[in-house]
Amino acid sequence: MEDFWFYTKMGLDHVLDLSAYDHILFLAALAIPFTFKSWKKVLVLASIFTFTHCLSLALSTFDIIVVDVNFIEFLIPVTIFLTAIFNLIYVKTDIHHKSILLHAVATACFGLIHGFGFSNYFKMLMAEEEDKVTPLLGFALGIELSQLIIVIAVLVLAWILQNRFKLKQSIYIIIASIVVLLITIPMLVNTFPF
Repeated sequence: MEDFWFYTKMGLDHVLDLSAYDHILFLAALAIPFTFKSWKKVLVLASIFTFTHCLSLALSTFDIIVVDVNFIEFLIPVTIFLTAIFNLIYVKTDIHHKSILLHAVATACFGLIHGFGFSNYFKMLMAEEEDKVTPLLGFALGIELSQLIIVIAVLVLAWILQNRFKLKQSIYIIIASIVVLLITIPMLVNTFPF
């Protein structure tokens, strides 16, 4: 059980690490179009991201799929960039009454990419472990908890800006998505593999 909590803390630290802010940025971009009225939808998306992130970790840990880390490191900011662009394209869509199927499919694919980005480090940690399932489950719990923290923080920020400062939701989505894009562009340039 001690290993489980060790890996849970590692999952928390992995996502909440400010020096490796790609997860925070992706989750912020994912949550930007949502409000507390649609908290269930964003929770579903965060859970899909956790599941697929951990699935790619498991596939890598058990040597089922091996990927080029340099290419994955480039794809991670691409997922953030595309999520912010998606927000801008669909800024006028009422997310509260629409299906999130397209969001869910994209989030699942992006979760796989983000998981493969961390897989080499996680695989090295798992090299000496006989039981690989318990650490994976602990890590998944840590990721899910940290993602909830980020999503709630973004929803609180949206609530403050939209309800206290009377910023229209569409303006908030545009500004927040542009900020994400501006932060992501240097990441894209620095990780460009060619």
